Amino acid sequence: MRRLFVPGELAATMRITGPDAHHLMHVLRARCGQQLTVVDEAGAAARTEITGFTADRVELRLLERLTEQAESPVELVLAQCLPKGDKMDFIVQKAVELGATRVIPLKSANCVVKYDGKKQAARQEKWQRIADEALKQCGRSRHLEVAPVMALDEWLPLQAADAAGAVFMCYEGEAQRPLRSYLQDMDCRRYTALIGPEGGFSPAEAEAAIQAGVQTVSLGPRILRAETAALAALTVLQYEKGDLGN
Repeated sequence: MRRLFVPGELAATMRITGPDAHHLMHVLRARCGQQLTVVDEAGAAARTEITGFTADRVELRLLERLTEQAESPVELVLAQCLPKGDKMDFIVQKAVELGATRVIPLKSANCVVKYDGKKQAARQEKWQRIADEALKQCGRSRHLEVAPVMALDEWLPLQAADAAGAVFMCYEGEAQRPLRSYLQDMDCRRYTALIGPEGGFSPAEAEAAIQAGVQTVSLGPRILRAETAALAALTVLQYEKGDLGN
């Protein structure tokens, strides 16, 4: 059943507007009586029925509130240094599927891509669209936010204030602490994985992260591509602390 997100809270009658309404009417050729699953801003889901159309909206009637268990019991945040090309598109999409709640794009010393302010905003908008589409496809009920692009050295000092969470960095220079062992010793509500670009972190960045309280961990003996490291870290996180495989 098609899944869409609606503003506000679930109500007896609701409406779909904007690009989703256009897609329903002109691409999917939706008809009155067709059923949709909708999710409100609080993550509550319901089965609804299309009752009518206007030029720019689709009218819905609530049929049944749904009890869903598609969200992880822990918050997973991916802080990803910008990779080359369109790899970030792939990373954002798969982060949604793996249950992440936030993706933070970061600029670091070894990032190949260089975006000006206008390009950063355009990329963030694109990644948010990709995240929204992935949410509809994989049956989740919680919105994933793609944050604005920011510099690593601006982001690191903010992590000291995260008393409810654990922040770790997948670092090729760490040989003694596997990610799995680190997670087994932790019990937090939120976990943030920091992943480097293709060239990895510079020694100065690694030291700055450690000084900011970020723990260094290893993903194993092999060097992983940036996009592989991101998905591997989220997968291990979700398996050890979330609901993957349950």
